[in-house]
Amino acid sequence: MKRNKQGCDLKSCFLCRLCSKEWLPAVDAHRQSFHVNKGEMLFSEGSEVTGIYFIYKGTFKVHKKWTDDKELIVRLARSGAILGHRGLGNDVIYPVSATALEPGEVCFIDIGFFQSTLKVNPQFLYELMMFFAGELKESEKKMRNLAHMPVIGRIAQALLSIQSTFGTTPEGFLDINLSRQDLASYTGTTYETVFRIMNELVQEGSITLSGKSICIADIDKLRAHIGE
Repeated sequence: MKRNKQGCDLKSCFLCRLCSKEWLPAVDAHRQSFHVNKGEMLFSEGSEVTGIYFIYKGTFKVHKKWTDDKELIVRLARSGAILGHRGLGNDVIYPVSATALEPGEVCFIDIGFFQSTLKVNPQFLYELMMFFAGELKESEKKMRNLAHMPVIGRIAQALLSIQSTFGTTPEGFLDINLSRQDLASYTGTTYETVFRIMNELVQEGSITLSGKSICIADIDKLRAHIGE
């Protein structure tokens, strides 16, 4: 990562939006801003927790080792989101890794200052707790789907979830730079299976493709695959 002197606007990220206005000068004094290249890792699974990251610009995947040669993407994060929070607690290592899907800008807050922030910002602490609760529900839902939902249903649900989170470009494509391999890691399957099922979804009219870009053409058909 390369230090970025400009930094964020102190308005957009999870921390700056929710902490008290009186605390923002302290945040400004303690933050470190970085430019991250596509494919660059913010932190790696098993490394020591040093602090928390907040995305100012860009998209990131949060992933962990699944097998010796495969990974499972547990979360996709966009501008304004928090990263590294899964390392909070008694353990002092990150249980996941975070990697940039495109060039981005992040702010880093060291763990000591972040803990101080929690103690003096009850609203931020409450919102973080609710965020954790939502993440836990999503994780449980994803684990259930991995065990019981057919792959085509998992891919259909992933595409709808991505559209809900990231929106679409003016041309109607999902507004995220996600490779087929990343989609496979996000849905717990293989690249070959994703390639085959995406072609099936194109043939039935659920989606259209342009290179790596994906456009949802028929939401109802995708929902039918996940039982909605």
